Amino acid sequence: MITSAQIRAARALLGMDQRTLAERAGLSLPTIQRMEASDGQVRGVVDSLVKLVQALEAAGIELIGDNTQSKGGGRGVRFREAKTPPNT
Repeated sequence: MITSAQIRAARALLGMDQRTLAERAGLSLPTIQRMEASDGQVRGVVDSLVKLVQALEAAGIELIGDNTQSKGGGRGVRFREAKTPPNT
């Protein structure tokens, strides 16, 4: 599943604004705005999510999920796991 942070990071890597992403994905601008404003994983109509992912992949973005190794050697964005504090 894609997160709102991944969408924003992907757009930043591409230098793409929300309107352009909406056009390339065949979605409305408010749909992209809602997806990016969501907290954590993006929820929505499956068809819309598929269109979004396909548009990002067509633009050269590889989405990396938790515990997934990257297949490519290009640039990417990933959050590190939160460190757990040592037992005291």
